[in-house]
Amino acid sequence: MLIFPAIDIKDGRCVRLTKGDFSTVQKVADDYMETARAFEKSGSEWIHMVDLDGAKSASPQNRDIFVDVATNTSLKVQVGGGIRTLETIESYINAGITRIILGSIAIENPELVKNATKQFGAEKIVVGIDAKNGMVATNGWLETSKVDFITLAHKMVSFGVRYFVFTDIDKDGTLTGPNHEKTKQLQNEVRAFGGNVVASGGIKAIDDIKTLKTNGIYGAICGKSLYSGSLDLAEAIQIGKGV
Repeated sequence: MLIFPAIDIKDGRCVRLTKGDFSTVQKVADDYMETARAFEKSGSEWIHMVDLDGAKSASPQNRDIFVDVATNTSLKVQVGGGIRTLETIESYINAGITRIILGSIAIENPELVKNATKQFGAEKIVVGIDAKNGMVATNGWLETSKVDFITLAHKMVSFGVRYFVFTDIDKDGTLTGPNHEKTKQLQNEVRAFGGNVVASGGIKAIDDIKTLKTNGIYGAICGKSLYSGSLDLAEAIQIGKGV
């Protein structure tokens, strides 16, 4: 199981939110590059980065930061937030970003996800499924659709999508543990199609990592737990590898 340490960017700063609420924004680190290199030093191969300004405005706002990390560290960078066009996806990939997360657009323009997967390949495209009470939320989690998270996943795998990030919004940033039930349900639904689910939201301690691994989850995104000190990144990576 892969571990994805996370950096969320708002106004150029490293921050965390609670349950996606922008009024709860909290600065968690002084320097994104210093933080990324600390993750790298702990043995991480990946980093998960979110453009919070982009998610809210529906267009990339912090691109240079993500490209800087991709260019000046050995980390594979996974980026989401405000990505709405094939041109933006291509620009990120050409700049060295490893995977692109498409969230709201999977609801608003699913054909774009289909075309992106066909044009850039399944290894490059991730669909972010952010759910509240099982229903998919969009536009920086400011709106909730009438689409069930499993229904969306089935549609996406029919387009060739093989990677998903699943976030239970009510768990995000709470350090109360991820929604193991729904995460496992989603992984079981997409596994037959070669699908892989990355758990996000609520991860607090090493026991959460162990449970996700036992449940056959592909990956885990860890944010607030790393900044608060409740989870040791190096240990989580070793558990993920089965060491």
